[in-house]
Amino acid sequence: MNEKGISNQKLTDLLDTAKSNDVGYERVLSAMCTYPHDVAVQAHTKFIEANMGDPGLFPGTYSLEKEVINMMGQLLHCSSVHGYITTGGTESNIQALRTMVNSSNVANPNVIVPESAHFSFDKIANILGIEVKKAELDSKFKVDIGSVKSLIDSNTIGLVGIAGSTEFGQIDPINSLSDIALENNLYLHVDAAFGGFVIPFLETSYHFDFVLDGVTSIALDPHKMGFSTIPSGGILFRNREDLNHLQTHTPYLTISTQSSLTGTRSGASVAATYAVMSYLGKEGYRQIVKQCMDLTNDLVEGAKKIGINPLIEPVMNVVTLDVQDPDTLRARLRDEFGWYVSITRNPRALRLVLMPHLTHKNLDLFLQDLEKLVKIG
Repeated sequence: MNEKGISNQKLTDLLDTAKSNDVGYERVLSAMCTYPHDVAVQAHTKFIEANMGDPGLFPGTYSLEKEVINMMGQLLHCSSVHGYITTGGTESNIQALRTMVNSSNVANPNVIVPESAHFSFDKIANILGIEVKKAELDSKFKVDIGSVKSLIDSNTIGLVGIAGSTEFGQIDPINSLSDIALENNLYLHVDAAFGGFVIPFLETSYHFDFVLDGVTSIALDPHKMGFSTIPSGGILFRNREDLNHLQTHTPYLTISTQSSLTGTRSGASVAATYAVMSYLGKEGYRQIVKQCMDLTNDLVEGAKKIGINPLIEPVMNVVTLDVQDPDTLRARLRDEFGWYVSITRNPRALRLVLMPHLTHKNLDLFLQDLEKLVKIG
């Protein structure tokens, strides 16, 4: 830090230079985030100083958070949910598993997750000091129910299902996991960080949320397909007592307890999420998802024309292409053409996410560049 501050113009120039070195989303097919909606940006700025860690000072913003939680609950078939706006899926998943641990009397608890679970669950195992068992996947990259059942033992306190897996965009058989959870008196957390704002608006209907009695909590991220600003996540619990298991006493604030993981929380994210959900409504989200699915279908059709098939037919706007040497192809797409794609872990394949920032024109350009590299070999 300098002794004296710099001029506003110099600061602007420095920020513009830093911004110019960032990658624009237009050629990014690896990210599950996108440019936030304009109304979300405006609302975020208006509430930039609001701290939901001390909501008594910001009752207006806090009222918006309650509205947002209610709207997300209604979207996921429960009008009486309890929760709060988090920083994203990782925090939401931590909180869901903390509830499992805090409500159990098991000395050495374990939780069963699919092999396709987000890497945040590896962090959670380390943070909470619990065992996270990983169930095998079936041929369609859904969690194998037989594998889940075989892993349950006397120390198992909960199950996790994925609704919109990060790598494959697949939806686990949450209905079967719900039955298992009820039969064994286990918690069932659904990680719908990506799928939460996609699945309800697909043409095909899926049961993955609170419509299933065994589902106890759900994570979903407004800053992904919800078009809100970063960081905007959400953790929802069906029952109030599950949120209560996370309480910490906060005697010097305007509230006596907190249930959030972080102390200071962004009221700006709350306002941004409220704004974009209110502005778009279900109809707006339905149009966005249709746009992304049209892009997805066009990508699969175009890839097949150049001899590349998907590992599975896409369920949502995530595509995995079966290509030779995907790591090299990924690097060449970036270095020679400026495209950012990613790779799945097992099996290794080219992973593409078709977000709203992608246009049909850019998709055609991507397919042309992909064809060049495939022909060159």
